[in-house]
Amino acid sequence: MDFHSLLAVSPIDGRYAAKTASLRQYFSEFALIRNRVRMEVEYFIALCGIPLPQLADFGEGTGMTRDDLFSRLRRLYQAMTPEDAQKVKDIE
Repeated sequence: MDFHSLLAVSPIDGRYAAKTASLRQYFSEFALIRNRVRMEVEYFIALCGIPLPQLADFGEGTGMTRDDLFSRLRRLYQAMTPEDAQKVKDIE
């Protein structure tokens, strides 16, 4: 995997990169964005399960089951790339 600036933990990534590389998946800006998206997706899915009247028609007209839609939503964080995280950061 190529190094991307969103994966940096701190300046330690330079000289001590070999010793801190495993921390990137937990403490990088990319990890923060990915986990925030995960939390928001899972929260939305939980709200759909209550059910809320405002979300009662979620997915209607798509030709997909709710489980298929939820799977697609989960792929937003499961398959997230640093480029995807950069798009989130650019929007914010």
